[in-house]
Amino acid sequence: MEENNSKYQVFVVNSGMYLSLSTKKYDLRKKWHKSDPKEIRSIIPGSVIEILVTVGQKVKAGEVLLILDSMKMYTKIEMPYDGIIKSIHISQGDRIPKNTVMLLIE
Repeated sequence: MEENNSKYQVFVVNSGMYLSLSTKKYDLRKKWHKSDPKEIRSIIPGSVIEILVTVGQKVKAGEVLLILDSMKMYTKIEMPYDGIIKSIHISQGDRIPKNTVMLLIE
């Protein structure tokens, strides 16, 4: 039985530890990682309609950074906290997929 334990993985559910086999799909999944609060990422795929900030600009929480068009809906991307725009990784007219890093904040 000891030699077969290498196939099993430990899962923790509600403070209980369980040994279980996993599927190939589970093993190949994209692993979760904590997001970086200094990155502004796209939450939807779409086209960049307008960028309303520049590098070095001081921005307050709630200010609109840019506008995305997705499925004929305009989405305003707002600043989550006060900061300074460190870099811009997109251009007006770009088509971007979900989870693209658009801006970096200092």
